[in-house]
Amino acid sequence: MAQSAEMLWIDALELDQAGDIQEALELARQIVEIDSRHSDAWMMIARLSLPPLNRGKQVMPTLAQAATSLSALRRVVQHDHDNKEAWILGGALLVDHLGMMEESLVWWEQRRDVEPREVMPLIEQIGVLIRLGIYKDAGERLEEMFSDEMEPPDNKELMGMDKVRSLVENAAKMEKDDVFRPANHKHKRWAVIDRMKTRKPVSPTLFLFTFVAPIVFLLGTVAMTLVGGSLFGFVLVFFIILGLFMVVSKFATSLLHKLNRHALDLDRALDVEMSTGKVCIPDDIRGSKLYNAMLGQRPPAFAERLEKIAEVGERLSYRWQPDLPNWMVLADADYEDEIDESEEDGPLELDGIED
Repeated sequence: MAQSAEMLWIDALELDQAGDIQEALELARQIVEIDSRHSDAWMMIARLSLPPLNRGKQVMPTLAQAATSLSALRRVVQHDHDNKEAWILGGALLVDHLGMMEESLVWWEQRRDVEPREVMPLIEQIGVLIRLGIYKDAGERLEEMFSDEMEPPDNKELMGMDKVRSLVENAAKMEKDDVFRPANHKHKRWAVIDRMKTRKPVSPTLFLFTFVAPIVFLLGTVAMTLVGGSLFGFVLVFFIILGLFMVVSKFATSLLHKLNRHALDLDRALDVEMSTGKVCIPDDIRGSKLYNAMLGQRPPAFAERLEKIAEVGERLSYRWQPDLPNWMVLADADYEDEIDESEEDGPLELDGIED
């Protein structure tokens, strides 16, 4: 006699709690064959398709594992719109592991249809827009995120709101007059990346010890000499050093971004290739020390999918524009001006291949 979906679900839960992952996963798959709307079983498939914790640390999924999990998560949110865990996991897989930036914007817009006053989808969308260099729309979403119409955020969301606000401000300053568009093969930033392709980006830790720490140490020494002769002076110097560290670190962060501008630009090119499934990075840059350093910071699934895209080698047209959800009206001037400028110079070429 065939068991019902609910009876199998009880067995699946027991197996999951006992740590028998493969058996629980197999039962969950049987359950959705019986009842395709069983969102809990789909969630179990999504969760168990990913690698388990190893000594308390999350193992990064392969491309196949990430894709399988995402497919199940789509079924979860289809039948259980309020499953916040599924939305968060799906968003992380789309951006961090699969690099599907445009898809992630749609994903979070669907979440907004469910919870229009929730700030989390806006935080995620702004982060993606910054990575793609779409600052106008990121700024508009930022204003909406801080409006009175939104729900009061929790502590984690507050930290996320502050982070994306800083990202928007820093990115807008850094690219105020020169927003890098990787699809434009003649953009002058490509020449800079090519010159710097043999250099890895400056490490924040190295920059801290070679730039920030010496300045704070020197200024702290001066302060100790002037006012550190007593207990009160010692305490005062401590707070002076703490304040100096915060001020210098803030200044140094901006300087570090400028020093690593070429690396950040290449990072955007990686995101564009992953989002479109087409290549825009020149062959003489791909495989360079800089390229390998930036790719090494990405999860295995990201690198695996990017390798497949590079193998196919379909070139991204310089006319490409991000395929954004209906709620966005892309600032056409940002792209059309570059297209018109490129057309004045004739067809674009990259590594001898005419686009």
